[in-house]
Amino acid sequence: MKKNLPYAALLVGFAADVLFWDKTPGVSYAVFIIFALVLGYGLLHTQQVRPARRNHFLLALIIFFCVMSFLRKDFLTSFLNYVLVLFSVAVLAVTFRSGEWISYNVRDYLVRFFQLISSLFVHPKDPIPSSDSPQIEQDRLQSRKNLLPILRGILLAIPILLIFTTLLSSADMVFAQKMDEFLLNFQMEKVNEYLRRAFFILLVAYFFIGIIRHAALRSQQDYRIGDQKSQTAPFLGFIETSIILGSVILLFSVFVIIQFRYLFSGPSNINLSGFTYSEYARRGFGELVAVAVFSLLLLKSLGVVSKREGKRQKSIFSGLIFGLVATVLIILVSAFQRLLLYESAYGFSQLRTYAHVFMIWLGILLLAVMVFEILERPRIFANLVLVVLIGFTATLNVLNVDAFIARQNIKRALQGQDLDVSYLTTLTDDAIPVLVREFSSDELPSEIREEIGVALVCHTARLNEADLSGNDHWQSFHLSTWYAERALEKIQESLSGYHTRNHDGSVTVITPDGMEHFVCQNSIAFD
Repeated sequence: MKKNLPYAALLVGFAADVLFWDKTPGVSYAVFIIFALVLGYGLLHTQQVRPARRNHFLLALIIFFCVMSFLRKDFLTSFLNYVLVLFSVAVLAVTFRSGEWISYNVRDYLVRFFQLISSLFVHPKDPIPSSDSPQIEQDRLQSRKNLLPILRGILLAIPILLIFTTLLSSADMVFAQKMDEFLLNFQMEKVNEYLRRAFFILLVAYFFIGIIRHAALRSQQDYRIGDQKSQTAPFLGFIETSIILGSVILLFSVFVIIQFRYLFSGPSNINLSGFTYSEYARRGFGELVAVAVFSLLLLKSLGVVSKREGKRQKSIFSGLIFGLVATVLIILVSAFQRLLLYESAYGFSQLRTYAHVFMIWLGILLLAVMVFEILERPRIFANLVLVVLIGFTATLNVLNVDAFIARQNIKRALQGQDLDVSYLTTLTDDAIPVLVREFSSDELPSEIREEIGVALVCHTARLNEADLSGNDHWQSFHLSTWYAERALEKIQESLSGYHTRNHDGSVTVITPDGMEHFVCQNSIAFD
């Protein structure tokens, strides 16, 4: 591996340059990650370094989220896809041989990641065991000795050649012209860019070497940090813990009783109290989610610092935890209901959809933490959070957020609500196939169909503008955009009756019946 690692690292560096330099990420992210993994696995395999079996799960996660990174385009889903791939690669590197991540706690993850970061900059100095024979090692040392004179010769020859080239160019105009033509091929005005790209290549190669050496030398550490150092000793008495949990449960119970009338007994009760849907739903939603998050932190903190002596105290503590989680889950349902009220008044948006999915997974996390606290297995908390994050991200990918929003808002329009055409124009390419399918439906009322057509005209103009900008490298290929373009091609004839007019950056869409819509937007308002 010593012999091949520098060359493989340079290949990874050149791949990063070709795939990412001055290009919008698309399929390039997945190609790069998979290419680097294949090279890394190959190098470690030649050194008889084998991955732990449970790390195959990490490999499956990496491949899944790599594929989804060029299939979904909404901001949060894309961001989480990128982050989870990098996180999984880091976990794979630090536990390549041991596979002990499955029992890590938060401290284990933090320490291991700091060790990996240090290995990126200061490569592990331990000698990597070599399976080569002494003769091969001797030949390798001899080849290095032969390489040094060659490098010195090249470095000494370069300034001498430059001097003679300058003199010969001054002596002969034809030779000077040929040399100028030769140098033009290198676009010397881009020397600064070439230097930056060379530094980028070398930096990626250096980091790749650090990751591979870390996986080979330090990933066999199968002890857990939490097992080597004493955990925080419980210091809070059982009576104090019971008072804290009991008072919080009582407060939450009173809140739930009040909420039951207003949120679970029909919307008319809200209006009778002097609040509109939007006022009531928007004001408290964020606070209720914050209550759930802080309750989770309270539960974890008390589980660490509170004393529980004897079976009776443990049973009471388990009952209090159950009561806390039960009331918090009802509060989460209340927040969920508030969001439904808000969506019924104003429609679906990205932020509201993210919040819906997040609350479901937050509830799952609360239940899981409660179970494992009662079973006295607090170490598993970090991996519970990781599982919930993976589940949340996978749900967003499967749901296809922007396509879901388009379907739901059109469904609302069919029920007599206003269709926010401006918001439809801000959705990503994920929504376009759904909009095209609805636009092509014969069952859609003409008014709604015309509004969807306005949104599709805006999307067509945006995609055409992107094509004209020259950002059409294969590295930037995105399956969502490809699907969107194929769908729009099918209805271009139907959209021919629409026209656009651009005035000071504002795009006006004129419908076939002469109506004007100032709707083309470039960014989403997160609400």
